[in-house]
Amino acid sequence: QVQLVESGGGSGQAGGSLRLSCAGSGYTYRRAYMAWFRQAPGKEREGVAGANDERDVVYADSVKGRFTISRDNANNALYLDMNSLKPEDSAVYYCAARTRLPTWAGSNLRASDFNYWGQGTVVTVSS
Repeated sequence: QVQLVESGGGSGQAGGSLRLSCAGSGYTYRRAYMAWFRQAPGKEREGVAGANDERDVVYADSVKGRFTISRDNANNALYLDMNSLKPEDSAVYYCAARTRLPTWAGSNLRASDFNYWGQGTVVTVSS
């Protein structure tokens, strides 16, 4: 049974930092393309950052230079370091895994490509 469990969400101040973690189990982690998505109230789910097993990464323009995605294949873990937080970063953040395509295929962070999802963790940034 595939499981993705996020942790690390919470409240922060604008300009501050938070770190999200995701623990994966039930699949071959290193063969999955991993990503973070977020969904704010009334908005569509959007891709934030993604990484393959070769550590090639992709970011949404809105978070480039502020967020860093990393993965620890030995421990089936995915992280998102969020710096210089803005109120518009407030959302539910989801960890996602794509196993239907090889990791080298890359990703444009389209939610429909990802077949496993965590339950989400809430991030709230106050000004």
